[in-house]
Amino acid sequence: MTIILGLESSCDETAAALVTADSKILAHRLATQEEAHRPYGGVVPEIAARAHVEALSPLIAAVLADADMTLADVDVIAATAGPGLIGGVMVGLVTGKALAHAAGKPLIAVNHLEGHALSPRLANPSLQFPYLLLLVSGGHCQLLHVRGPGDYARLATTIDDASGEAFDKTAKLLGLGYPGGPAVEQAAAKGDAKAVPLPRPLVGTAEPHFSFAGLKSAVMRAAQSGQYSTEDIAASFQQAVIDCLVDRTEKQLGGLGDITALVVAGGVAANQSIRQALEMLASKHDLPFVAPPLWLCTDNAAMIAWAGAERYAAGLVDDLTVPARPRWPLDPGAEKARGAGVKA
Repeated sequence: MTIILGLESSCDETAAALVTADSKILAHRLATQEEAHRPYGGVVPEIAARAHVEALSPLIAAVLADADMTLADVDVIAATAGPGLIGGVMVGLVTGKALAHAAGKPLIAVNHLEGHALSPRLANPSLQFPYLLLLVSGGHCQLLHVRGPGDYARLATTIDDASGEAFDKTAKLLGLGYPGGPAVEQAAAKGDAKAVPLPRPLVGTAEPHFSFAGLKSAVMRAAQSGQYSTEDIAASFQQAVIDCLVDRTEKQLGGLGDITALVVAGGVAANQSIRQALEMLASKHDLPFVAPPLWLCTDNAAMIAWAGAERYAAGLVDDLTVPARPRWPLDPGAEKARGAGVKA
């Protein structure tokens, strides 16, 4: 059975994993950088890159030891090659290249977004192509028609902020701390989702895309007004995000044709209220709803190893000249969205 070593270093999590081509996770290790970035309320790229340099080699050694293996037992090296903070991406990719070259192993340069897109198939091997994916993370908010490894049609993207970015900025505005997503979710559980009148950008419009910048600004005004509790603002914000995600996703479900499931992935997919709303939407359309376990939603190396396994099986192998990329769309041919469409 093919064994893939996956490396992830695109943002503020350093990770290594060993995964088999029949979707068994043999070992997984992750080093978080939350404490290093907490004083700044967000990720500092230089700090992140240095932390990846320090953490990655020990993590690789640890996962090999956990699985009672050596590098010689590994068949394929898969490393995130983008998109992400370029310093961190380079750490993981250069390490992957060095290992592949030294051991004479094939290299798979993995798009971090493809890692998220295919991660539901690692958790649920019965999931078949094609499916509709809502990819929601700190840097991206997209709807994708997932047809196979390397075969994606981008149906919608954000024209400004991503949903995860809006969560992080809302947490900062409300003084809830870092990381922002879980902090907002915890505060929202204690608040009234109907207490604060907030906008639902683009909901009900013909345009397929997402927008969260105006919502973030409305949260700032609500916080500055002094009229509402932190918990009520958090709950109202979270509900506004849910309404936007459900409306935009349902718009695509209406005209996509045959798909096997509605799937959600990415860090924001760890939010339980968002999961529940999407599960209800899938049920409404008589579709299975698939979401990875919470730990597979956030950045990890198991999903990178699995994307490497899927690409390797499809014959998609890279050479050692493959570049690190700060931006790397899954669907390069998609029409550029207005606004910050470069995030596509």
